[in-house]
Amino acid sequence: MTASAGLYNPEFEHDACGVGFVADLSGRGGHDVVAKALRVLCNLEHRGAQGGDPGTGDGAGILTQIPDEFFRAECGFELPEAGAYAAGMAFFSAERWLVTPAIERLAAVEGLTILGWREVPFDITACGDGARAVLPDVLQLFVAGAGGQRGMELERMAFCLRKRAEHEIGVYFASLSSRTIVYKGMLSAPQVEPFYPDLSDPRYGSALALVHSRFSTNTFPSWPLAHPYRYVAHNGEINTVRGNRNWMRAREAMLASDLIPDSADGQGIERLFPVLDAEGSDSASFDECLELLHMGGRSLPHAVLMMIPEPWENHGEMSRERRAFYQFHAALMEPWDGPALIAFTDGSVIGAVLDRNGLRPGRYWVTSDGLVVLASEVGVLDIDPATVIRKGRLQPGRVFLVDTAAGRLVEDEEVKSALAAEHPYEDWLHAGLLRLDDLPDRPQPEPEPGTPDLVTLQRLHGYTEEELRIILAPMARAGTEPIGSMGTDTPVAVLSDKPRLVFDYFTQLFAQVTNPPLDAIREELVTSLGTITGPEQNLLQPVPASCRQIVLPHPVISDNDLAKIVHINDEGNLPGFASHVVDGRYDPRNGGAGLRARLDKICAEVCDAIADGARLIILSDRMPRPGRASRCSCPSPRCC
Repeated sequence: MTASAGLYNPEFEHDACGVGFVADLSGRGGHDVVAKALRVLCNLEHRGAQGGDPGTGDGAGILTQIPDEFFRAECGFELPEAGAYAAGMAFFSAERWLVTPAIERLAAVEGLTILGWREVPFDITACGDGARAVLPDVLQLFVAGAGGQRGMELERMAFCLRKRAEHEIGVYFASLSSRTIVYKGMLSAPQVEPFYPDLSDPRYGSALALVHSRFSTNTFPSWPLAHPYRYVAHNGEINTVRGNRNWMRAREAMLASDLIPDSADGQGIERLFPVLDAEGSDSASFDECLELLHMGGRSLPHAVLMMIPEPWENHGEMSRERRAFYQFHAALMEPWDGPALIAFTDGSVIGAVLDRNGLRPGRYWVTSDGLVVLASEVGVLDIDPATVIRKGRLQPGRVFLVDTAAGRLVEDEEVKSALAAEHPYEDWLHAGLLRLDDLPDRPQPEPEPGTPDLVTLQRLHGYTEEELRIILAPMARAGTEPIGSMGTDTPVAVLSDKPRLVFDYFTQLFAQVTNPPLDAIREELVTSLGTITGPEQNLLQPVPASCRQIVLPHPVISDNDLAKIVHINDEGNLPGFASHVVDGRYDPRNGGAGLRARLDKICAEVCDAIADGARLIILSDRMPRPGRASRCSCPSPRCC
C-alpha cells in the first residue's frame, strides 16, 4: 500500500470495477492472447472487491472467442466445423438430471440438435467459502442447427434456446453462442485461472479476450452477476436504469410479435419476455437490451451508439448527417446514461465507449506487432515502450473499435459516418418531427367560476413557505438557480405524516457512488433538457414513421404549449397525433380506496381512448373544485 505523504492518505482511495481487453490485430490469436488477458485481470484485482470472507470475490471473469481446437480435443464427441455450432456455459442450481432433458426438448423445438454436454473441470479449492456455499454445477452445452445454420441465424436460434431455458426452466447461461464463450464466477481476479484449468491449456486460443474485476455497489455478489456478460463488461453505473427498464417493459408487447422470426414450433417469440431480467444488475439489463438490438439486425457498434449516444444536442461542429442519426434514434430509445465505461465485443470486433460525461477512465496501447490492450488504467501489462506505436485515452462519446477480422483499428469518425449514411435520416426527421414552436396557437380554457385564490392554489399544489422564500424568490429576483447545501431533514414522502404531492413518492434514486462535479463548460456541452413525445414504432424495425413525434425544447411547458398539444388534431390533418384528456382528479372523501378505484377507471378510460385512435394522453388536474382533489389529502399517506 502506498504510504501517506503530505495531504495524501491511501484510505481516501476509492476504486471502481476493472475492465480490460487484449486483441490481436492479425486475427491469429492463440493462447498468448488469453494468457495476457488473464495477466491484465490479475493486475486489476485492486478494482474488485471482497466480502467478509477474504477468499470470496465480488466476481471476475473472461470472455473469449470459441476455442475450437481445445473443444475438439476435450469434448469427447464430434463437432461440426468452426462457426457451425454454438457452445454455452450453464450454471445449474438444480439437479442436472432433472434439467438437461428439459433443455434438450426446448432445443429440438427451436430447431437445434444437441451435440453433447461437457463437464467443466474446476478447482473448488481456488475459491472462498462464501463462493463454495452457492457454487452451481457448471456444464458446457454444444448445439448445432438442424439445417446447418451459421452466423447470425444460428446466433438467433441459440438466443431463443437460452432465453427459454432461463425463463421456463430457471437455468442461467453465462453464454450460448457460436462466436464467444464466458468463464466467470463469484471469484476474485487471481482465482479465475486456477479455478478454471481450461484457461491454462495451451490449446485454448483466441484472437481477443475481455476481462472484468467486479466491485458490486448496487447489488450483492452472485455467480450470474459476475462480468463479462454476453456482449459487455461495464465499469460504473447506469443511473437511468429504472427509467430504461420501465420503457423497455412498455415496449415488450410490440416487440413480442416482431422480435425474431417465429420459432420452429410456430408459436413465435412471445414466451421469451420479459426482455430484461427484473433481478439483474444495471449492467445485466444493459447487456440484455444491447443483445436485443443486435439480434434485431443492427451491428454491435450501431446498437452501442443507440444506447450511449455522444452529446449531439449542443455540438456545434457535428455534421448534419451524424446529428440526424442521433436525433432519429432518440425517437426510438432513450439513452442509458452513466457514468459508464462499456467494453463490448461480438467475437469479431471488440471496443469500448464512454458515456457523454466521460467520468470513467480508459487507456489503450497499440504495439508494432499488432497487439491492442485497453484497460481502466495504465500498467496492466508489461509492454516494451519501444514497440508502442499508438496510445491514448477514451474520450466522452467516442468509440474505440478493433476489427480482428479486418486486422485494423476502425476510427470513431469512420464508424459514425458509415452508420449515419445508412439511411436518409435527415429527410425522415424533416418529414416526421413536429416542433412545439411550429404548432399553431390554440385558445386556452377559461377558468371555472370560483377558482381558488393564489394561496389556496399554492397549498393545493404543495408549495411551502421555505420553497417560496428560499427557492422561488431568489430565482425571480436574479433569474438564476439558487445556491444551497445538499442536506435535507425532510422525511421521504412515504414516511411523512404531512400531505404530499404524488410525484414526491417517485423521486429519482441515485447510484451509491460519488462522482466529480461537472464544470460549467462541460455541463453546457453534455447536458440537454430537450425531450420527444408521441407514439413509438417498433424498436427493431425502424422506418421513417419512427420519428413521427413532437419535439419539446424542455420538459416544462406553458399553458399555451399545453393547449397546442390538447388541440393538436382539431382540424383532422394530424391523425397520428389524436389526443385525449383524462380527468386525473378523485373524491378524497373515500380515502385510499377511492384513489385506487379512480386509478382503475382512469386506466380503463385510457385503454379505450387508445383503442379509438388516441396517441397523446393528457392527465389533467386543472380547475379543482370542492369535493375533488388531484392528490391525496388524507392525514396519512399510507392510505394511498
